[in-house]
Amino acid sequence: MTEAEIVVVPDPDEAVPAHRGDPPAEQRAMARTAAVVDRSHRGVIAVPGEERLSWLHLLLSQHVSALPEGSGTEALILDAQGRVLHHMVVSHVGDTVWLDTDQADLPELLAYLQKMVFWSKVEPRDATGELAVLSIVGPETASVLAKAGVPVPEGAHASAALPGGGVVRRMPWPGPDAADLLVPRAEQATWWERLTAAGARPAGTMAFEALRVESRRPRVHLDTDERTIPHEVDWIPSAVHLTKGCYRGQETVARVANMGRPPRRLVRLLLDAGDEELPLPGDPVLRDGRPVGRVGSVTQHHELGPVALALLKRSVPVDAPLTAGAEDRISPAVVDSDSYVPDEEAPPPGRAAQLRIR
Repeated sequence: MTEAEIVVVPDPDEAVPAHRGDPPAEQRAMARTAAVVDRSHRGVIAVPGEERLSWLHLLLSQHVSALPEGSGTEALILDAQGRVLHHMVVSHVGDTVWLDTDQADLPELLAYLQKMVFWSKVEPRDATGELAVLSIVGPETASVLAKAGVPVPEGAHASAALPGGGVVRRMPWPGPDAADLLVPRAEQATWWERLTAAGARPAGTMAFEALRVESRRPRVHLDTDERTIPHEVDWIPSAVHLTKGCYRGQETVARVANMGRPPRRLVRLLLDAGDEELPLPGDPVLRDGRPVGRVGSVTQHHELGPVALALLKRSVPVDAPLTAGAEDRISPAVVDSDSYVPDEEAPPPGRAAQLRIR
């Protein structure tokens, strides 16, 4: 491959440390004890205002009109055809709803929110300069929080105010337990020392991403493309409310849930790359030389070896021999059966009703 032909995929995490010297050990700490990761490149949006919940309810895929203070969730922004544009994690603490998302997505997401304010009593703003995200991952997350003098909210996405400002939110991924801390950016270094002193091993984004891939949690623009709908990447359970209306794209969400199945599914691929270069996000997945999907996130896992998330056509059998990649980064691949969710034999509710009428 010539220099002009080299494919460069921007690293969305290049602004923060990829590792702290030993990526496999950092992954093991996340799986067995606890580690802390600098994710301060995440974009943060603050939504204060007395109509914050009712206003967001009209825009987001999630039901948030009565989101209790001290709780959180995940949500999407869809286009008119129900395709995923933005993903965010949500915390409702005090008189503000906090949204954090990939930094590259923040300008477009914030512009959309501000455009939709009209006469609503809300004031969405970019709060990235105010708060930095640090993530703790591992089964000892609660112990680390307690030793660091941090509130330990109970339950997925449960949130609380941090002493001195900021938010702590429990997370159900990327590991068996986790927490995001949105700390005052000016005090980020102090918080890092506080969390490591409480027992969290310093780690980088490589370890975080490896566990995210293991848990089959998608990342927007890496594991999605311009055609992705929420059903394909399993965002329905965590980020979409199927019975609420009044948000853009909800017709597609309801139709696919009630009448059919999405055309693709998110799986984890086990790669047999050896010493070869790994595939890149966006590379094709082939079966018998024909494209059947696209590669998403690619990582080295401390137990599974080289792995990737991929969107595959729904018709691809779980045991089909595949290849992933292009040019000189082609790797034999198989679907990890533990990541494959087979279709239910019963038809979706809407289709079942049609069959009964006939």
